[in-house]
Amino acid sequence: MLELHPKSSKITCVHGNFNDINFFQTLLKDKFDSLFSASALQWAENLEEVFQNIKLLNAPIALAIFTANTFKTLNQTASLNPLLRTVDEVYKLQKKYFETDFEVVEYKLEFDSTRDLFRYIKQSGVSGSRKVLDYKQTKQLMNEYPTNYLEFEVVFITSKMELFLV
Repeated sequence: MLELHPKSSKITCVHGNFNDINFFQTLLKDKFDSLFSASALQWAENLEEVFQNIKLLNAPIALAIFTANTFKTLNQTASLNPLLRTVDEVYKLQKKYFETDFEVVEYKLEFDSTRDLFRYIKQSGVSGSRKVLDYKQTKQLMNEYPTNYLEFEVVFITSKMELFLV
């Protein structure tokens, strides 16, 4: 993902594992103008601990976190429990550590076919590498899937920051 990030001499991209406390200890040695995370923190093993550590970095934040209503129809149709936290869970956790704006955005990604929809899930990694259905169940789900889209629910957690475009 860092390879996709825009390059600038004023931007430093840092690669690390946010589930590793040692990673945050290393970050505490530096000062940051702002912190950004897009579509990663939903995979935090302990989101509260990650928020605690982000708070210690004392910088404005902009976080995008996918939540439990992502793939809502898919989960309902396949009788699967959501893999991600609910909006309420994320809201309560972030409220403990940040004074931020909190926005929930729901959107749909449409596909030309159910096959394309399932191919997207497989290739994009948005399933968290979770394989709970066998081949036969997956084929049945593809045949019975009621829509041509996937739903996504994302929370945006942002604090005030000054951005200077270069």
